[in-house]
Amino acid sequence: MEEIITEKKNRKQRIQIIDALRGLAVILMVLHHFMYDLVEFLGAPEWLFTNPVFDTLHYIFSGVFISLCGVSSNFSRSNLKRGFITFVIAEVITLVTVIMDMPIIFGVLHLLSVCMLFYGVTHKFWEKVPKRIMPIFCMAAVIVSVYCVKNIKTDSHILWIFGWTYDGFVSFDYFPLFPWIFIFLLGTWIGYYIKENKFPEWFYSAKIPILPKIGGYSLWIYVAHQPILYGITMLIRILV
Repeated sequence: MEEIITEKKNRKQRIQIIDALRGLAVILMVLHHFMYDLVEFLGAPEWLFTNPVFDTLHYIFSGVFISLCGVSSNFSRSNLKRGFITFVIAEVITLVTVIMDMPIIFGVLHLLSVCMLFYGVTHKFWEKVPKRIMPIFCMAAVIVSVYCVKNIKTDSHILWIFGWTYDGFVSFDYFPLFPWIFIFLLGTWIGYYIKENKFPEWFYSAKIPILPKIGGYSLWIYVAHQPILYGITMLIRILV
């Protein structure tokens, strides 16, 4: 995701490739959610929303989105501040979606807010982890956490934030800490090398049309897109 809280005076220093990737991920997210609305409210065939190809792409671009938020954590003046603000926005979304009977209990914004708060408190520890070990640790943790969530069963009602849900748990957008927090941490590792100018010069100087603009406002697009899509879907339903 974007560096959620970016001051205007720093916008000229943004790296367009990062914003472009974020913008592409946002566009695909909006399309994915629109496909869901078409299936759920207009009776479109279910494969339009869920099929092996779309499901795989969903996880790939979600991973890109989350890791980019980790990248941006290297450039933030206060991950605690932006994490808190993002958490407040996420809770407002929860309130609105509960009223709409489409609850988002722990969606991607909830995940990112917790990751940013966590990193804001623990970043000095992660900065001391040897850079060669960090990606190995993150990928191993992803594999282990996925395995544990799938194979260890529990009836606990307090572990849903980590990925262990219970009968009756519903969240229309759900990104638990396991394994996604490790994708975020992997992004912080990548961000270190970007910040230290370890990438090729073209990475920093490349100019890309349109997508960086979209990526620069990804938080607000995320907040606004679903109500807009819902309104469009209902309008189509009325007219057709």
